[in-house]
Amino acid sequence: METLRFFINGEFRESKTDTFYNLYNPSTGEITSRAPRCTKEEVLEAVSAAKAAFPKWRAVPPMKRVQVLYKIRELIIGHMKELTYLVAEENGKVLTEAEGDVLKAKECTELATQIPTQMMGESLMNCSAGYDTVLYREPIGVFAGIVPFNFPSMIPFGWITPNCIAAGNTLVLKLNSQTPRTALRIAELYKEAGVPDGVVNMVICSSEEIKETILDNPDVRGITFVGTTRVGKLIYSQAAASGKRVQCLCEAKNHALVLEDAPINRTAASIINSSFGCAGERCMALPVVVVQESVADELVEAIVRLAKGLKVGPAYDKTSKLGPIISEAHREHILGWIEKGMSEGAKLILDGRNCVVKGFENGYYIGPTILDHVTNEMTVGMKEIFGPVLCIKRVKDFEEGLAVMNENQYANGSVIFTQNGFYAREFAARTDGGMVGVNVGIPVPISVFPFSGHKNSFFGDLHCLGKDAVRFYTESKCVTIHWFDEEEMKKETVSTWDGTI
Repeated sequence: METLRFFINGEFRESKTDTFYNLYNPSTGEITSRAPRCTKEEVLEAVSAAKAAFPKWRAVPPMKRVQVLYKIRELIIGHMKELTYLVAEENGKVLTEAEGDVLKAKECTELATQIPTQMMGESLMNCSAGYDTVLYREPIGVFAGIVPFNFPSMIPFGWITPNCIAAGNTLVLKLNSQTPRTALRIAELYKEAGVPDGVVNMVICSSEEIKETILDNPDVRGITFVGTTRVGKLIYSQAAASGKRVQCLCEAKNHALVLEDAPINRTAASIINSSFGCAGERCMALPVVVVQESVADELVEAIVRLAKGLKVGPAYDKTSKLGPIISEAHREHILGWIEKGMSEGAKLILDGRNCVVKGFENGYYIGPTILDHVTNEMTVGMKEIFGPVLCIKRVKDFEEGLAVMNENQYANGSVIFTQNGFYAREFAARTDGGMVGVNVGIPVPISVFPFSGHKNSFFGDLHCLGKDAVRFYTESKCVTIHWFDEEEMKKETVSTWDGTI
């Protein structure tokens, strides 16, 4: 069995640990390799390597730094098929979804090449008589990225790394212990592109090593975390208390409101894509549809019909439309939620629990599952399941639907399906969701805009991507300048508010 190495200071190293994670192919249930649980000392080595690399990397002009990103982009394109299959094999996304995962890393890398213009400061001549002030944006230091299993390419190499290093910082990525192989392959591409040693480092470890090496470490200036709300709150509170910049992107329970004027078949198609794409294992999935009672039966019938047509199969089969769950443990977790929903009174109208794929009987499959007549009093209607399970909530009108949606503690995204401009505008203004879709099932904007979750879906002040990312990875420095003329050189007194009023 292959034992993976970790990546520090431009080289792959074998860990001295005696603890390893087995890595599985979710489509088959087979073990593909194993990854080390890096020791505390090895994680600290990664931080030290990033700290040592920072002074030289920050001194590289921004235009020179982004030249490396252009090369990374070309290498991602050149290895698109290989990376796509890696994502599919280790995560379980079907090929089109896996390719999108890699394409988002490419997109964010492209946008990060524009960072020299985004880092441009501001200036004001004669802001006080004879005084000029210039604001610069500068890199900060070492950042840490803690990433989940569900997007092995997009999150570490789209949301985090490109903007972080383009701004002149260095980085330690804590890879997910279930899906590290894509990231380690991309580490090779970063090295080939000319990223200097120590600028990007990658370790695989548990939360215990992170607690002891990252959260309170003064050498780490900021943290990006993507994962559960429980862990996000802990990281945010501890890391922020130690003076770090923190952005924690957490759980979601996104809702869509379907009004009676929405085109039923087209709306149902959007719901199928949004609810069951990536096996529901994405924080912008659509696990709840709130539908106006007058069209509820018609919409539910259309959704069930289309869901039954989804072919469940292995990730790398081009005909598969719904791939496996990441692991057997998570599969059991989702099955428990389905049972929970039924016990709470929800009606199971499409059952994917006994899904078996011929020839892949040991894979971690759950077919599309739909629970109808779900209410906010049921935990299944309020908590994140993170799987191919869709809940239907029925309401009498727009106002009730909006209220049902806004009761949820999470607010990553929210969607309305309607042809009515008034209700669409009202919805956009009054929904709690940070990313809003009008007839768009997955309302994630392209990466020039921030990924802007609200409420318990996000902790921090600056979101990832867009202008927020540039501000997160830089700090402002104001320089005030004054030159003495001959008369002023003779002065022997200076005002307390010299140059500030």
